[in-house]
Amino acid sequence: MTISSSLSALPISVASSRSSSLAIGRPSTQRSHRRRPFTIATPFAHSAASDSPSDMDGCAASSLYPLHRSKTLHLVRHAQGIHNVEGDKDFKAYLSPELFDAHLTPLGWNQVDNLRKHVNACGLAKKIELVITSPLLRTMQTAVGVFGGESYLDGMDVHVPPLMIENVGNSNRSAISSLNCPPFIAVETCREHLGVHPCDKRRNISEYKLLFPGLDFSLIENDEDILWEADIREANEAVAARGVKFINWLWTRQEKEIAIVTHSGFLYHTLQMFGNDCHPSIKNEISKHMQGMDTSVSNYPGKNPQGLDLPSDVAHEKHPEKKGVC
Repeated sequence: MTISSSLSALPISVASSRSSSLAIGRPSTQRSHRRRPFTIATPFAHSAASDSPSDMDGCAASSLYPLHRSKTLHLVRHAQGIHNVEGDKDFKAYLSPELFDAHLTPLGWNQVDNLRKHVNACGLAKKIELVITSPLLRTMQTAVGVFGGESYLDGMDVHVPPLMIENVGNSNRSAISSLNCPPFIAVETCREHLGVHPCDKRRNISEYKLLFPGLDFSLIENDEDILWEADIREANEAVAARGVKFINWLWTRQEKEIAIVTHSGFLYHTLQMFGNDCHPSIKNEISKHMQGMDTSVSNYPGKNPQGLDLPSDVAHEKHPEKKGVC
């Protein structure tokens, strides 16, 4: 499988939530060893269609894949959650039961609103055929806020359930309509690191169905969260393997243009599994947490709003004195 990117967006600074878009192609069994299998654009980044020979040191060439072998994935890391703010103050806060299934902050909702404006302004909203979301409160709030319909008003068709009811997660937000938007499905395999951190533990699916009536939860087998364990944090290698499984599952879908709303750690470890047949500079580009580079017509510059938004899986890098807490 090769990856190439064409578009990215998200409304925030480097310290907050991010997104990028990848066009993944499934190559034939006969593969050239001299090809440039992807270029990548991240949230504030350029959409690179080609790289100069000097950039590639003459060791990678272009390659073409037919459209029927390609999908475009718009990867979105959730907006700022309450756990990001508290964890930045004190890394041990990630162990707090009070952060169970963390919801978005007011700044996070501001980020959602800005990205929603962008994806509509650039025409992306009309291209998305499917929205896949991790089944946690902060990712589902981000997903429906960005890609969902308008506010769900009184008098709307009662036979069309809203994507989200009002005031979910003490958000003070109106209900969101499921009209004039793509279908939404919740998928367990694109969750954040499992275990230990209560912010990464989900609620029962039966409860989510009441909060997000318009989401499809049929792919989740168990009502209770049997994957999260209080005393075992999922290894990075296991997250990466789960990410590859998720990407492979995407090939069973008919949709060609898909938005995926997930988590920083999941994206980081999943993308590390790709690009081994690329020039080292490109491999390095996708093997780090999503950050902005240059600009393009398809990428949201994301200068505003400012605010803290530290991913829990890299918080120890900012707080080396607290490395004993995982």
